[in-house]
Amino acid sequence: MKTILKFKMIVLFALLLASFSYAQNENSIDWTTDLEIYKAQLESKHIDLYHFINKQTFDKELSRIKALSDSASDFEVVLELMKLTRRIGDGHTAVSLRHLETQTFPFEVKFIENQWRVVKISHEHKNILKSSLVAIDGVPIDEVAAKVSEVAQFVENKHSEVVRTGSYLTISELLQALQITKNTKSAEFTFVDLENKKITVTLEALYKGAAEKLANFVALSIGVPEITKPKSPKFDYLWYVPIKNTKAVYIQFNSYPTFEDMQVFGEELVGYITENEIKQVVIDMRNNGGGDLYVGVVLAYALNLADTIDWKQGVYVMTAAVTFSAATSNSALFKQLLNAKIVGQPTGSNPTGYQDMDQFELPNSKLVITYSKRRFELSETVTQGIQPDEFLNYNWKNFSQGNDNMLQWVIKDIKH
Repeated sequence: MKTILKFKMIVLFALLLASFSYAQNENSIDWTTDLEIYKAQLESKHIDLYHFINKQTFDKELSRIKALSDSASDFEVVLELMKLTRRIGDGHTAVSLRHLETQTFPFEVKFIENQWRVVKISHEHKNILKSSLVAIDGVPIDEVAAKVSEVAQFVENKHSEVVRTGSYLTISELLQALQITKNTKSAEFTFVDLENKKITVTLEALYKGAAEKLANFVALSIGVPEITKPKSPKFDYLWYVPIKNTKAVYIQFNSYPTFEDMQVFGEELVGYITENEIKQVVIDMRNNGGGDLYVGVVLAYALNLADTIDWKQGVYVMTAAVTFSAATSNSALFKQLLNAKIVGQPTGSNPTGYQDMDQFELPNSKLVITYSKRRFELSETVTQGIQPDEFLNYNWKNFSQGNDNMLQWVIKDIKH
């Protein structure tokens, strides 16, 4: 009886093992096909795929990744593909992780005054807000940032590299694939608070749904007393208000509406400017990651109809490292078309370079690959972003207290 029972247990174990093995094979990604499609589609669709990396090097690296895919984990293959795509050399050609079920640790950082400052974190750990991240699983943050910066996507210059590095620093699967963390579920993070005391805490990684619930987080926000956001703007990302105690209007332009909606917005804006005899215009593009540059041209066209504006020195465009793609192009065009003064940080993309992004999806891995369809030349020379007429950086003392020192500078300049 014991022999029969033992035999049954062996058979059951064998069946379970076979079933597990089958499931593993069934769920594995056919990387060979995906990588072939990756190359074919990029060669077919990109305006100039080999403008930076030569074809021989590209093919050699792609063959290496194909060979690696036989033994590596899926995310390790993704990581290598991210490295290769970065070498193509333009910020619009990238591997997007949006369709992958990645996990993120529950905080966000911003690089201010040479430190990775915590600007958003889960309520549970709100005491860490305003602290500086100094290590992950014992690895110093400079070492972590250096590794992450090599694979971060949508990087066009040194300014966007910092921004993207910050956004990829909290992706659990990426940190493990880079051998920074030991697993994807949790990691130990070390922070230094405002009193220079170390705080070490183990954080659990969250899937996308939980990570996007704003109610679960506390965050820093900055502003100035002279500007109050409208209570119910039509668009949360595009609105205008007067700047108190001035004859100026502030336009927050964080993203792009449709062409038609921008026409309506422009008409209303010009009506307001004319009726109130507005002299100065501040267009804030610091948090605009891009869209349709021709929609932005509609705004320039509308503003050009306002005769009350001081067209000699009354138009300001604010930029930062987050300003990318169409937002960079529009900032350059606003300087030319509206005689605008550029104020703030250099932009994260270049006014002359490869732009106009499109995408395709790899059938097995479901990775979304983006690529450049056009090349724009909005400056005579290739520069590391648009160089501001007035260079400004965020001041951490002000930022941590909720004060926007860049905007304060602009308002002071308007009043003088």
